[in-house]
Amino acid sequence: MDRFAEFRALHRPGDPFVLPNAWDLASAAALAAAGFRAIGTTSLGVAAAAGKPDAEGATRAETVRLARGMARLDALVTVDVEGGFGEGPEGVGALAAELAAAGAAGINLEDGRGTGLADPAEQCALIRAAKEAAPALFVNARTDTHWLPGAGHAEQTLDRALAYRDAGADGLFVPGLPGAAGVGALAGRVGLPLNVLHRPGGPSLRALAEAGAARVSSGSLPFRAAIGAAVRAARGIAADGPVPDGPPPSYAEAQALAGLYRDGPEAARGRAGGGRWGPVRDRAGGGGPGSGIVGS
Repeated sequence: MDRFAEFRALHRPGDPFVLPNAWDLASAAALAAAGFRAIGTTSLGVAAAAGKPDAEGATRAETVRLARGMARLDALVTVDVEGGFGEGPEGVGALAAELAAAGAAGINLEDGRGTGLADPAEQCALIRAAKEAAPALFVNARTDTHWLPGAGHAEQTLDRALAYRDAGADGLFVPGLPGAAGVGALAGRVGLPLNVLHRPGGPSLRALAEAGAARVSSGSLPFRAAIGAAVRAARGIAADGPVPDGPPPSYAEAQALAGLYRDGPEAARGRAGGGRWGPVRDRAGGGGPGSGIVGS
């Protein structure tokens, strides 16, 4: 079985596999050594580690470089390409072909654009371009209808899911989908393997399986947990004793790290809500990048 067929076969509705997301070669190698057969990339982790913003199309080179390195591991690799890095259908097709040739088995292609959603027809054109350029590549169509703030987005979920399916998507990813009941309702209507994002305090893996999920992604949680652990370890040395555990930094806090490189510490502190780093814990409630819970 080639890598494309093996990756596709992992998607079994009702028996989901856990997809951890890496941000560099060391984290990817550690996850592969821990026995995870498939590993994704996290756009937040890749961007923040490079000192660049997430979800703004700024990390094409870093993402491709990481994918090439990860493909040398004994693991199946799927790559978060955000919204296609701002490229149109021709560019997204070229990117899909490049990643497939480099050894990737799949990609995530999202319809979130800043604080809004891409036009469905334009997003369908990107999906079709990726499939035409790399037919075997597993294209996981992500819709941010439950992820972005604002009224009216969630009501678009089913229409967008069906449109992306008809455009050739192999799977559907809906981060922020509320509860196991929401997972079950969508999984039963779309006819594509449904990918959900693990949410601390959310439905258990068993509950997601019973609802029909086929894949459960960690998103940026491992990256943010690693950042929090590094800060706690350093503070433990400075305090000459252990530092209490706490939740990892939020999406907003991790994203603000990139601002330290671009704009200086004061600007970054403002974006992170004061720059409080410890013990690091989430200040926000809610669901998406804007609320600071779980990035991608």
